[in-house]
Amino acid sequence: MPGAGVTRISHCRAGAQDSDSGGGGLIGRIVILGSTASGKSDVAMAVAEHVDDTQILAVDAMQVYRGMDIGTAKPTASDQQVVPHYGIDLVEPSASFTVAEFQRYAYGALQQAQNAHARVLIVAGTGLYLTAVIDDLKLPGEWPTIRAGLADREPHSMFEQLIELDPVAAARIDPSNHRRLARALEVCLGSGLPFSSFGPGTGAYPAIDTPQFGLLWPRDKLGVRIEQRVHRMIERGLVAEVSSLLQRPGGLSRTARQALGYKELIEAIEGRCSFAEAIASTILRTRQFAVRQERWFRRDPRIRWVQVFEDPVGEVVPVITELFG
Repeated sequence: MPGAGVTRISHCRAGAQDSDSGGGGLIGRIVILGSTASGKSDVAMAVAEHVDDTQILAVDAMQVYRGMDIGTAKPTASDQQVVPHYGIDLVEPSASFTVAEFQRYAYGALQQAQNAHARVLIVAGTGLYLTAVIDDLKLPGEWPTIRAGLADREPHSMFEQLIELDPVAAARIDPSNHRRLARALEVCLGSGLPFSSFGPGTGAYPAIDTPQFGLLWPRDKLGVRIEQRVHRMIERGLVAEVSSLLQRPGGLSRTARQALGYKELIEAIEGRCSFAEAIASTILRTRQFAVRQERWFRRDPRIRWVQVFEDPVGEVVPVITELFG
């Protein structure tokens, strides 16, 4: 087993070409991705502090919400002062926020960084958001009235309806993922066409000039890191954060309520389970989510995986700074 500073890179079936992005022969953008608790944000900060004129775009569906700080492992205020960050604190937690909205925002942020002649580290935990940005995913239209009508439906009933309307899309979506099920149904009902018929979708992996590095942990070690992180979040005041969010005008949107840790602690605060049960459920659900994240990313043959055993900063940063700087 390699120690810190020793990196093993496994190249998948085909790699992205390392063409530069017009920055004088240097790579202008790099993706750092991985499961929750993999250490990708720490790696990005360390790289950005080593390489001048580097900014970070966070690609995380929950870090867009203001006030959801501890439970989303949002970069600290001091980190954001040291390195400019995009993709954080975009909307109130009472608002809905779509992939299309994030895509438009990210395009603007990347253009802003390019205008400033800055390199960008794209730090991604939400696979669909990343695909929308780096692959210029063509997204179907929006039907807000239909979306509103789906907001309170249970995932099971939506999944059953989606099987009837678009079995191809249903086979690609987790039956418990309310947000994705609602979006697929919104498009099916609004457009009259299957959701899966819009473009090549997330299963197409065209050649791109943005290298992607994935942090890959042994599953048992990642599980330990997840458990430790959940307990640290509780120690740092996650219960108080969730309580405060519930008191905000408008409360939390259905999407925000489903965030890891928030959903479970809301149940405890509202008396439907104990806090010990909520913490245990958060750990279990986060481990399950990490597996789904890895499975999503592993489908992309362009990602170069860096095997991490102990220290993500020590083991991954040298690989990226060599290419980036």
